[in-house]
Amino acid sequence: MAVDEKLQVVRHSCAHVMAEAVKHLFPGTKIAIGPAIDNGFYYDFDFPTDHKITEDDFAAVEKEMRKIIASGAEFTRKEVSREEALKLFADEPYKVELIKDLPEDAVISTYEQDGFMDLCRGPHVASTKEINAQAFKLHKLAGAYWRGDSDRPMLTRIYALCFSKPNELKDYLTMLAEAEKRDHRKLGVEMDLFHLDPEDPGQIFWHPNGWTIYTTIQDYMRKMVRRDGYQEVNTPAIMPRSLWERSGHWGHYQKNMFITESEKRLFAIKPMNCPGAIEIFKSRQRSYKDLPMRLAEFGHDVRNEPSGT
Repeated sequence: MAVDEKLQVVRHSCAHVMAEAVKHLFPGTKIAIGPAIDNGFYYDFDFPTDHKITEDDFAAVEKEMRKIIASGAEFTRKEVSREEALKLFADEPYKVELIKDLPEDAVISTYEQDGFMDLCRGPHVASTKEINAQAFKLHKLAGAYWRGDSDRPMLTRIYALCFSKPNELKDYLTMLAEAEKRDHRKLGVEMDLFHLDPEDPGQIFWHPNGWTIYTTIQDYMRKMVRRDGYQEVNTPAIMPRSLWERSGHWGHYQKNMFITESEKRLFAIKPMNCPGAIEIFKSRQRSYKDLPMRLAEFGHDVRNEPSGT
């Protein structure tokens, strides 16, 4: 689908308006990044410890946004030096980090509307008059580690929907409502196929009927892989650090692996099947006559990923 560049600019500008509204309503909030995305935009915030925003606050934020939009404030771009930028955003630690990480020859620009300034390369609409006040809606909250690093602070991400016209927003909300009715997580529980436990995120507890469906599909897949010349294998769910070092996962993927220790040795639960298959290949001397060697595995892989990914 072709990207509507004009609409993306509107969405990006609306993200700045939301950041301004949040700063008005929750003094002391620190701002991070707020890009346009497929159906709207998001902005990451670090809220004061005395307030945890919830979806109950959305109406107040939307009201403040519409007030800002109605003002017709202009978006003003200004290029600044690195030193100026660091002074302007001295009270915004996430912006300061971004500024310091920019290349030495980078053009640094700010955009300001209605007294709110943000570090941004743009572009933006000329004024808030170009944002339809009835064509956006705050959508949901999520946690997001700063710069995607689980060792960094967990920020609050506010997602919003944004379109050119109110009817487009209405149609999209209708589509979401219809999709929710068909959500497999909801239907699976209603049909007693499986359940999910919030204390064990990402894992499925298969019930008898659900497991029957699962194994029926698996049996069909097994026939197909055999038809295509693959041989089925099975490899251990837990393998030693030395294997993961050989495969490169220990150096490049360790953060996403569940690691355990036994008898002063480190082991990891496999996040993917391929290293086990490679161990089978290298378990004996092979000839070119053995190639191609097609191995398939219905493995149970587990990855230590942040919630919501």
